[in-house]
Amino acid sequence: QVQLVESGGGLVQPGGSLRLSCAASGMIFDINTMGWYRQAPGKQRELVGAITRSGSTNYADSVKGRFTVSRDNAKNTVYLQMSSLKPEDTAVYYCNAAGKLSFYGAFRDYWGQGTQVTVSS
Repeated sequence: QVQLVESGGGLVQPGGSLRLSCAASGMIFDINTMGWYRQAPGKQRELVGAITRSGSTNYADSVKGRFTVSRDNAKNTVYLQMSSLKPEDTAVYYCNAAGKLSFYGAFRDYWGQGTQVTVSS
């Protein structure tokens, strides 16, 4: 199995910055795309940003220019650098990884437990 452990959430004032980290561990053979999703109360989970193994990224329009996704393939770790945070960024942030356990296995989605980010004065 694959475990994703997130860290770095917390309370920050509007305009502030925060960095989330997510490390994948376990019987991993390969990880393709890694990324971050978020879910605010009463809303559906949405993609924040994702990055492929080769470094290609995509972002939600609401975070473009403010958030940056990066990864360290050697450490199976993905990061989310968040800047110019707004109250509407408040949500539980989930790490996601598309991984497989063997050469012939299929990629499937794995999820972290989530970390709370609260933007408030």
